[in-house]
Amino acid sequence: MKKYGLLFILLSCTCMLAAQTPATQQAWLQRVIKDQRTFILKRAVDAMQQTPLTITAYSCPRSAGGKHDFYSEADYWWPNPASPDSPYIQRDGQTNPDNFLEHRRVMVRFSRIMGALAAGYVVTKDKTYLRKALAHAHAWFVDPATLMHPNLQYAQAIKGRVTGRGIGIIDTIHFLEVVQALRIMEKAGALPPEDVKTIKAWFTEYLQWITTHQYGHDEMNAANNHGTCWVMQAAAFAGWVKDQKWTDFCVKRYEEVLLPKQMAVDGSFPLELKRTKPYGYSLFNLDAMTMVCQLLSNPDHNLWQYTTADGKNIGKGMAYMYSYVKDKKQWPFAKDVMYWDNWPVAQPFLLFGAVAYNNMDYYRLWLQLEHDPQVEEVLRNVPIRNPVIWLWDGGS
Repeated sequence: MKKYGLLFILLSCTCMLAAQTPATQQAWLQRVIKDQRTFILKRAVDAMQQTPLTITAYSCPRSAGGKHDFYSEADYWWPNPASPDSPYIQRDGQTNPDNFLEHRRVMVRFSRIMGALAAGYVVTKDKTYLRKALAHAHAWFVDPATLMHPNLQYAQAIKGRVTGRGIGIIDTIHFLEVVQALRIMEKAGALPPEDVKTIKAWFTEYLQWITTHQYGHDEMNAANNHGTCWVMQAAAFAGWVKDQKWTDFCVKRYEEVLLPKQMAVDGSFPLELKRTKPYGYSLFNLDAMTMVCQLLSNPDHNLWQYTTADGKNIGKGMAYMYSYVKDKKQWPFAKDVMYWDNWPVAQPFLLFGAVAYNNMDYYRLWLQLEHDPQVEEVLRNVPIRNPVIWLWDGGS
């Protein structure tokens, strides 16, 4: 404990200077709008041209589910060259391009559209954007012909091995900005009461599924980014449906499991560094932990300030990765086996870290990076694409 005593004091003092207030968050919102207005509105206008499309538009004969059941296949599993009809074999970090991914793709599309439309409203206060978003939400959660069932029973299946897995729950990280858009729609009076009731019932049922099904337990207990993303999702969904039990659980999970067990004292994530994509996974896990802090921090539990006895906190994780985002050539570990050249992009941790700690270096770097990546691997691993919707408090 003595070894980390001074560090703990220094970090605690730094964090005390970083406490967010509604006023400071709104000042940051206006700064982002000023710097990104043209880009935000371009994406919103593009989203206005899109028609609703859900998982029911695509099917795969390998799925054990039905038309309304989300289905995806494990990324790193391939046909066995010795016997094509035998169970798939694993090639960690190497994505099989022939897997069925259409349901994931339309979910990512849905997330991008909802986030862009909500951001357009935040910037302009024009509810036309929200009325368009309502049509998409209705298709996914209300319309019996096109809705998705509230479970991931058949996600990340592996041919010849399993019809679904707990780690498939990570696919619904793309509902984060959907839920945030729905929050904005509800506050703006653009979500009819009957739809509020129906869609909240959908997310209540999905939250129950990920907290009670064995797949949910498996994912919650994952020791790496999967466990982080479970908490991130549970926190977002519980927050919107006002389930205090699971909100409190997520706070405790961050303080007692995610931060102390995943982060090293230098701010790195050792389990992510062991993977074949150590750089990309480190960024992904840091972004997810940052969003946990954004979702759950309040005066009683300010996770931006929370520090373990041995000096671990989210600010330390940000500081660790910041230098390697600023200059990737300094990365001391192996290059990712795939997509090395596609990272970094405008990582969410930079923007939310800038707001939490009033760090202009983070913000300037965030502005310089790619804000509209098109590579599928990047899109699926950066679910927070519209930060203004997370800084909006409903009154500005």
